[in-house]
Amino acid sequence: MFARLGRIAVRHPWKVIVVWILAAIAVVSAAPTLTATTDQSAFLPSHYESVQAMNLQQQAFPNDVTPAALIVVERADDTALTAADSAIVTAIAGELSGANIKGINGIQATPPADNRMIQVIAVQMTKVTDPTDKTQTDAVKKLREALGERVDGTDLKAGITGTAAQLLDQTESSEKGMAIIGAATIALILVLLLIIFRSPVIALLPIVTIGAISSTVGGLIAIAVEAFDLKMDSSVNSLLTVVLFGVGTDYILFLMFRYRERLRAGEDPKTAMISAVTRVGEAITSAAGVVIIAFLALTLSTLGMFRALGPALAIAVAVAMLAGLTLIPAIVSLLGTKVFWPSKSWQREPRGVLFSALGSALGRRPAAAAVVSGGVLVALGAAAFGFHPTFDLTSGSTSDTSESAVYGKELLKGMSAGATQPSLVYLQSGAGLADEQLGVYRTELAATPGVGQVGEPRLSSDRGVAEFQVTLTAQPDSDAALATVRGPLRDTAHAAAPAGATAVVGGMTSVFVDFKDAMNHDYTVVFPVAAILIAIVLALLLRSVIAPWYLMVSVGLGFAATLGSAVLVFQQAQGNSGLIFSLPVIMYMFVVALGTDYNILMVARLREEAKEGHDPKQAAALAVRHTAPTIAAAGIILAGSFASMMLAGNTVLSQIGFAISVGVAIAAFVMATFFTPAVTALLGRRVWWPSRMGGESTYRSEYADWDDESTRPTLQPTS
Repeated sequence: MFARLGRIAVRHPWKVIVVWILAAIAVVSAAPTLTATTDQSAFLPSHYESVQAMNLQQQAFPNDVTPAALIVVERADDTALTAADSAIVTAIAGELSGANIKGINGIQATPPADNRMIQVIAVQMTKVTDPTDKTQTDAVKKLREALGERVDGTDLKAGITGTAAQLLDQTESSEKGMAIIGAATIALILVLLLIIFRSPVIALLPIVTIGAISSTVGGLIAIAVEAFDLKMDSSVNSLLTVVLFGVGTDYILFLMFRYRERLRAGEDPKTAMISAVTRVGEAITSAAGVVIIAFLALTLSTLGMFRALGPALAIAVAVAMLAGLTLIPAIVSLLGTKVFWPSKSWQREPRGVLFSALGSALGRRPAAAAVVSGGVLVALGAAAFGFHPTFDLTSGSTSDTSESAVYGKELLKGMSAGATQPSLVYLQSGAGLADEQLGVYRTELAATPGVGQVGEPRLSSDRGVAEFQVTLTAQPDSDAALATVRGPLRDTAHAAAPAGATAVVGGMTSVFVDFKDAMNHDYTVVFPVAAILIAIVLALLLRSVIAPWYLMVSVGLGFAATLGSAVLVFQQAQGNSGLIFSLPVIMYMFVVALGTDYNILMVARLREEAKEGHDPKQAAALAVRHTAPTIAAAGIILAGSFASMMLAGNTVLSQIGFAISVGVAIAAFVMATFFTPAVTALLGRRVWWPSRMGGESTYRSEYADWDDESTRPTLQPTS
């Protein structure tokens, strides 16, 4: 099949290119606009209590008066506000209200905090239901300009926080991060490919082709999102850029390294490209298949953010694979050896001293290589037991220096931690709620451990629903707050409801509690299903029932080592309270899937060398010599691409970028280069059972000492 595919691309290159162009035009013209949401509750299924509370709130209080923005005012010298200062704050509120900013329904100054360190101006805004509606964020921009003008020349300083301000800062941070990630990824690919191939043509090849197909990928994702009514997280664009360029470049590298190998073996350019597609096509397809399966397994997730993210990234990988096996061969067949211009190094076999030495050392002492590389994985993996999830995605999605983040912290100077995002308890009764019932219920809620205070109930117009604002004693995203909502608060809210009434607990802390339950479900469902499917792909590729077992073990060790590395850096070294709660699932998508990519490339070469008749140790040495350079180059590019996410300036992307880049590096330089070939050499030919590999090695025992250049035979590439 791959030989036929290679012949079509090489013999009819212009037809292949035209098909790609027409397909891109058709997809882009038919695709709807792709919109993302930052509403975390939108990602949870309707049976979760926090979502039920949100739905009840929308039904009972359609004209919600919760402020969309909060203006936090304090003295510039960080002392208590005076009476004169408070008068100025009230005047500023009046002036801002008179500015008639579109989207703002009301501006009201509240009394100063009890300690007079801050005073808040509440801003009511037009409710937004469409994710593309920018009314609130545009209003925040104008409000910030007007606020700055009115605070200048006073002894006060002020800033805007709240949901609308956080959304604006998240959007701006995301756009800035996307620009940085895109530029850093492209620059990294250009520089590394120039170093590897010494040719600007090859360096530009992935940038141009992947950039060209990116619109097709975006269009296909938008079509899928609309067709299946998926909720797309706002972080998808950052991940999509890195996946498309990183994985796409990897597949191009796999092909170009093998193409150069066949040219050095004496084949003409067109034959060499057909041979390259024939020989590496199965490995690329299997590697992409593993990644796609891993991503698509996320459709089993209970979280909408992953159910959408998985198919989106699977589409990107599938298109990158098709381009690597059809579009790239077509373009290269037109260029021929000019693709290496101006370098002539493609004409001669490099000495490959480093990887030859590594290969021969591993071939002689596979046990030592397995113990050392496995020991590194186990040592780093041990730190994974210290993993602690955090749920503060709101502040983590923006820079710590953003205005909403800074003044969100300043707000705590005059308010208790739980007051910034109170929990909301909704009591519902079809017969209506009496004042006496509400008073008794409020008293019960206030007596709950972990609850600081409970506000007066807000009643719906028919008195069928009452809302109680519950201020927790702990910060809303803390472990203590989650424990309070999960246990005492929900238990009390349900048990204390009057006869015939029901109660649900909402608010952001309740959303985090349900997120945690959903994640625990995903760990027990998504991970095992994906592991089984990946093992099946490996068994089919390698025609073996033995190899998939230890390959999956190695990938599992790589996953643990990656999580342990993130724990050591962010929790131990930097002193953060924890890592974002979704990191293990995101790591699973990339580290397990992409780590298996490199294992597949290495084991496919090990199998190829075994079929040539080499004994297990010689096969391992040859596989490391010929394949490790490809894996190293691909690993550096992919790890560097994900590392660029650390430049985006927010905690979420920094943790994701670090974890995935370290995971890819571990997969490339520890698992695939050392651990996998070493274990394969130790297990011997039984690895390929029930397949039967070739006979004895074609190299005699006197050539076993490959470090001796004078006696070592020339090892021409076998594929």
